[in-house]
This record gives sequence, C-alpha cells and structure tokens, in this order.
Amino acid sequence: MSRTIPDPAPIRAFLDERHIEFAGEIGAFASRDLATRPAPADDAAARREARTILAQLGGAGRLEPIRRRDWRACCLVREALAAASPLADAVFALQALGALPILLADNAAMRDRWVGDAIGGRAMGAFAMTEREAGSDVAAIATTARRVGGDYALNGAKTYISNAGIADFYTVFASTDPAAGGKGLSCFVVPADAQGLRFVGAQILSAPHPLGEIAFEECRVPAACRLGEEGRGFALGLATLDRLRPTVGAAACGMAARALAEALDHARSRRQFGKPIGEFQLVQEKLARMATDLVAARLLVYRAAWAADGGAERVTLEAAMAKSFATEAAQRIVDDAVQILGAAGVMASHPVDHLYRAVRALRIYEGTTEIQHLVIAGHLLKDPEGTRADAARADAARAGAKGASAKGTGA
Repeated sequence: MSRTIPDPAPIRAFLDERHIEFAGEIGAFASRDLATRPAPADDAAARREARTILAQLGGAGRLEPIRRRDWRACCLVREALAAASPLADAVFALQALGALPILLADNAAMRDRWVGDAIGGRAMGAFAMTEREAGSDVAAIATTARRVGGDYALNGAKTYISNAGIADFYTVFASTDPAAGGKGLSCFVVPADAQGLRFVGAQILSAPHPLGEIAFEECRVPAACRLGEEGRGFALGLATLDRLRPTVGAAACGMAARALAEALDHARSRRQFGKPIGEFQLVQEKLARMATDLVAARLLVYRAAWAADGGAERVTLEAAMAKSFATEAAQRIVDDAVQILGAAGVMASHPVDHLYRAVRALRIYEGTTEIQHLVIAGHLLKDPEGTRADAARADAARAGAKGASAKGTGA
C-alpha cells in the first residue's frame, strides 16, 4: 500500500463503507499528483505553490468534505495530503478554517458569495484570529470593529496568519464591545480588496509556508459581512476549532505514517556491521514504539471525528485528546525516523527532514498541547458525568443515523 494512502484497517470501526473507499481514492490522488512535487524552497515558492495546489484540490473535488462537514472524510484527506505534501495539507486546512465559520453561521449572503468559490478552489481563505498579545488567550483580542452607519470600521493587526497576502477573503475576529472581553467578540468576512486592509509582510517559518501579518486601518466592511449576532464571535470561533482540531491530529498521523514508512525502508536496506540495521534491537524498539504511537493516535483522531459526525453537539474533550496526543506522538515518530536514517535524515532533500520541520508547528497552532491538557483536565474535574453523557448521545445519534441509512437503502 502506498505510504500516502490512509490504512483503514486500524480505524475501520469508526468508518462507513464510503469512507473506506474514499481513503483509497484520496490516497491515490495524493500519491499521483502531490507526492512527486518537490517541496518549495522558500516562502515565495510556497505562496505560488499554495495557489496551484488550491486549484488542483478544488478542481478534483477534494475540498467537498468541508462543505458536507464530513469530519471523518476531512481527516482522511488531511492524513493523505500531509503524508504526501505538508503544504497541500495546509492548503486544505486553511480552506476549512476560512469557510467553516461561514457554514456554521446563519448568513446566506456570505455563504452564497464565498463558499462555492472556496470549495471549488477559486477563492483562497484565511482565518484571522491570532494577535501578538492574543494567541491562546482569545479573549485578549484587541482588534476592534466599530459600527459606522451600515458598516463596521475595523482597526488592529493580526499576526501568524496563514495565507496572509494571498487570500481572497479573511474570516476575522474583532471586538465590537471591548469592555465585554470574550463576550464582546464578533466575526466578519473581510474581502482581501477591502479598503483599509493591508498586508504588512511575510513571516518566515522553518518549513516554507505562506504566513504573514495583516493590519486593519479604518477598514470598512458592510454589516452584512458579520457572521451571526454581535458578541457571538467567540462561540463561533470555538465551534470551528472544536470540529477542526481532530483534523490537525489526522495531519500529524499522515506525517508520522510517512516518517515510519521511510524509517522502515531504511532499516531494511541500510547495512552496518554486516547486516540490515533493522536487525538491531535498539532500532526495532524505536520502530515498535513508533508504530504503536501511530495506531493509538489514529484511534483517538477518528473517534473524535466519528463523534462529531454522529451528531454530538460538542466534541471539545475528544478533540483535545486527539490533537494533543497525535501531534506529540507525530513529533516523537518523526524524530525517531531522523535518528534511524542518520545523516540521510538531516539532508534538506530528504522527505523526513521536510517532515521534521513541518510537524513541529502542529503542536502549537489551533491550540497548544498545554492548552489541550487544560481543556481535558477541566472537563474531568468539572463534569465527568457530563462527558460520558456526551459520548452516549453521540452513540445514540450515530445508531439512529445508521438505522435511517439502512432503511433508505433497503438493507
């Protein structure tokens, strides 16, 4: 099986038959169209390549799981893309982050204007939440949105924004009531050509990626661009991250699976002291731990996605467990792969070196591992019975959906 095709066997219990078929399709696409592309050499190349990949994903219908809000399919896409091309995975992730608040909000005009183009790969999205003093502490967002007649005037700056400078639209979080803290945040869709929106400049990551800073200087957007009611932006942002955090774990699993495959290939072929290095027990110990961590991570990821697909109102606990474990495990797996490959693993031309630079950011964005641990502990300490009830509701919803599906197909 190709190293870019997600293996459905360990996670079959969480997948429907359509997902198993889809895993093969998206894996074949990633192997054929993405895995052979050279990694971009610098930020400028990454920006050009991101637009090319977006058109390719949209044209092939690979962004449709976002519109359907099929989270297991989204996880399968990200796992396959991340194994083949971390940049392609980032393109998918940013389309999801940019479009999901629009899909979740009751704003038909914004859905009609942006979602079709975003899913078709014709419009690139960006998620503009982070600021220099507001990362994990979202309530500290200082960008403001002041009502001016039928418009809002946005003022402030956003940093570490993926697709900054190349996006066609930004999903922006700003305060409409600074005195209310997190309860005063609102969400807006801001076109890239809005007057007063400025691309400040690129920010360079260790792995080439279109990251940068944007600023709003009396940036005027119509009130029709607001998603939901004033003051509901915080809840909308959390709901978006709730659904998408398991897919970050899926991307981590894709990178880890590719690293493990590369390490296994090397362990079989590299000979030292008269035999393949895979015959040495210390190498075997690493490989065993890597494989076990990967399976455990995938189970947590697809459990969270399954719960979301099953109708659970919130999957905060499941998502936090999936993201924190999978991203930390992927970091260990990729690091062990580098060690097994030795000098080859730190050559800039080798896929494992690229993975080593790409995987690190996953432990930070969309909520650091430390924040996820606080979320998990908070659930356990505050309402352990409630978390079990949430799981039971998800089970019931999934059982109901399966029953309806069986009746509809005559099964």
